[in-house]
Amino acid sequence: MPGRSKVHSVLHALPPPPFWILHVDGSAMPNPGHMAIGAVLTGPDGTRRELSESLPGVGCNNEAELRALWAGLCLMAQSGGNEVRIYTDSQWLLEQLAPCTKHKHLRPTLRLAACLDQVRERLATLAQVQWRWIPRRCNADADALARHANLAVAA
Repeated sequence: MPGRSKVHSVLHALPPPPFWILHVDGSAMPNPGHMAIGAVLTGPDGTRRELSESLPGVGCNNEAELRALWAGLCLMAQSGGNEVRIYTDSQWLLEQLAPCTKHKHLRPTLRLAACLDQVRERLATLAQVQWRWIPRRCNADADALARHANLAVAA
């Protein structure tokens, strides 16, 4: 028919996204108590690295969450990553570090100020940082790694 054009569907293979996916979780048992961290880092090519570590000393769950993030960022740096999407179930971590909350009135966390500054400085060097809050049930792998490290010490 005149005036009608054919539409052709073409599938294009897109390259993988350049960013890394980082799931982090921290555990303090009791709270405050012994701390452990878990992190799952997935590279743009699908490679997956896991971290499950018991930390020395005593601290609160917020400190454990922050230290899990730091460890995950260090793991990514060792792998050459420069863009990251961070998944966490910690509202506190988002309130302290996500750019969309930096103008809100935050309760000071003086004891963790130096560690927060260290993480902020590292995040500022990255080409792109995306934040995602997820419910604990959706952060199961990182949560299990943190709990495993904490329970291993208690046993």
